[in-house]
Amino acid sequence: MHTHLQKLIHDDMSDRIIAAVEDIVLSSGADGITVRRILKEMNITNRVFYNRFHNIDDVLEIVYQNTALKIRESIMGFDPSGDFFSQITDIVGKTLIVSYAAKRNFSNYVFKNDSTSSQNYEWWKSEIKKLLEFGISNGYFKKLDTEGMSYAIWCFIRGYNADAISRNIPCAEAEKNFKYCFRVLLDGMKA
Repeated sequence: MHTHLQKLIHDDMSDRIIAAVEDIVLSSGADGITVRRILKEMNITNRVFYNRFHNIDDVLEIVYQNTALKIRESIMGFDPSGDFFSQITDIVGKTLIVSYAAKRNFSNYVFKNDSTSSQNYEWWKSEIKKLLEFGISNGYFKKLDTEGMSYAIWCFIRGYNADAISRNIPCAEAEKNFKYCFRVLLDGMKA
């Protein structure tokens, strides 16, 4: 049996389809999004869509990757000369806020991919580990198992976010409680 492998097009229309899916996901979530809905909302044909993507999951994966990158950007901007503990608390708070709206509307897809994406897991664990090692080398933290602690912090952040979203806790309240709990965690790690 001969299988024809079609080369997919990437152009301005591809970007417009991705943007339309992202808008739908952010406004009403990823559940139930279909190619048919995209065709109708954009007034395009099956051919236009399928010349660019194999299926809706291809587009959702791109939207997820874009969302993951935006969330990752929240950890950037650490200033080694600034107040270490305030910055760490602000960084995790900012991460919660940035991810809160995206995950609320895209929750099942994002959490599924967060759980199965070893690349995302490794990236976060590596970034957290760098901050822990900086804290240890500068005397802010006692000697820690940075590998185990980076995993525990990643789980704490993801788990807190998932629970706050599933319980519909308002973002401001979730951030306030999250920062408080994170400061208690940091206090236990101080040198």
